[in-house]
Amino acid sequence: MEILGATLRVYVDDLDSAIPFYERLADGPAMRFARGGLQVAAVGCFLLMSGPAAELEVLRRVGATIAVTDVEEARKTLVELGADIIAGPVPTPAGRNLIARHPDGTVYEYVDRGRP
Repeated sequence: MEILGATLRVYVDDLDSAIPFYERLADGPAMRFARGGLQVAAVGCFLLMSGPAAELEVLRRVGATIAVTDVEEARKTLVELGADIIAGPVPTPAGRNLIARHPDGTVYEYVDRGRP
């Protein structure tokens, strides 16, 4: 499994007012999408999220989003190393993803960006 990088999760009250700051900071445009009741914007290495408190509370349990070359390969490696797969792999607007709990209890999202 090759790890390509990580995305920092940022929880904001007002996505529209937060996006311009992060676009300037990351020197690039935001890719916006909705997921469930959440509004999301990916900007560089930042993933901005806004929505109902109950939905955000669940997401706050995920430490980071880790980009990998192939989510299925990541799933196999994680299972071999003793991680629990909580959800996925499933397709998302940004690529396939899965949520895994590592043996130490930390929870991460793994995504292969841009893959169907």
